[in-house]
Amino acid sequence: MPFFIIAGAVNAAIAVAFGAFGAHALKEKLSEHYLAVWETAVQYQMFHAIGLLAIGILMSSSLFGATTQLTWAGYLLLAGIIIFSGSLYVLSLSGIGILGAITPIGGVAFIAGWIMLIIAAVKYTS
Repeated sequence: MPFFIIAGAVNAAIAVAFGAFGAHALKEKLSEHYLAVWETAVQYQMFHAIGLLAIGILMSSSLFGATTQLTWAGYLLLAGIIIFSGSLYVLSLSGIGILGAITPIGGVAFIAGWIMLIIAAVKYTS
C-alpha cells in the first residue's frame, strides 16, 4: 500500500514540475506541436498519479486490502506512466518520431491497469 501512495505522490510532484518546466522553460524552445505533446505527457502522468494514490488507499486493510488485482493495477499504471509519458517527454525534446510507436504500449498498460481496478472492485463487492 505505501509503495503506490509514494509512487503516486512522486509522480504527481514530477508532473507539476514538468508542467511548469514546459510552460516556462520550453515555451519558446519547442514548436506548438511538441509543446502540446509535452502537455499531453504531463496530463496523463498526473491522471495516473492520482490513480496510483487511489489504488494505494484502496489497498488499506479497512477497504479492499492488498489484492492481487490492485497490485497489478498499480504496477500497470506505473509502467504506463513510464512508457507513455516518458516516451512523449523524450519525443518532445528530441523530435525522434519513432518514439511515437512506443507510446501506445504505455496506453495499453494504462487500460489494463484500469481494467484490473474494475476487476478488484467487482470482486470486492461480490
